[in-house]
Amino acid sequence: MIIVHHLENSRSQRVLWLLEELGVSYDVKRYERDKKTNLAPDALRKVHPLGKSPVIENDGGVYAETGAMFEYILDHYGDGRLRPARGTDAFEKHRYWMHAAEGSYMPPMVMTLLLNKMETAPMPFFARPIAKRLVKGVRDGYLDQTAKVLFDYLENALSATGWLAGDDITAADINMSFPMEAFAARGDVSAYPNIASTVERFQARPAYIRALERGGPYALMR
Repeated sequence: MIIVHHLENSRSQRVLWLLEELGVSYDVKRYERDKKTNLAPDALRKVHPLGKSPVIENDGGVYAETGAMFEYILDHYGDGRLRPARGTDAFEKHRYWMHAAEGSYMPPMVMTLLLNKMETAPMPFFARPIAKRLVKGVRDGYLDQTAKVLFDYLENALSATGWLAGDDITAADINMSFPMEAFAARGDVSAYPNIASTVERFQARPAYIRALERGGPYALMR
């Protein structure tokens, strides 16, 4: 049986959701973040050298990297579900979005999270204006325009069917769910109705709700 090493309030929630959609039996081993650093605990290094979540174990193997885990699960348990047929345009879109989730969308979002923490971190009063100018420079010079390009593109990609790779939900939508949820949670998404609608629809899916029940605390990055 698959064991999911699952960190609270993290992107590993997507792995639980994928398994629920496929009806695959699995066990969850939960980990709490360090209360001071908010990082994953050292115990995860005993599972995989990088000490990060998600990680899955199955049949004696240990597998990391969310996109690679998705491919592994689909190859072994998908039976053609949640992935378009090879050789189709939908399959190529699926492959793109499976890589875009962590390759294009998450890095600037993580950088935003770190900058938010930098702004509010304790520091000498004379250093705060300098920190704020640095943060503003990164946001104005890179992050804001990068986010606009990325999410404008995502909004347009959802315009045809409300899903990213065909007429129904696929694993690519599940993998992209965290960037979409985090983006929607940051504020007004009235200019992105397709993203807002997709988030609302997938959050109402029974498998998504079951995954939340199995995974425990799930707070989105702000």
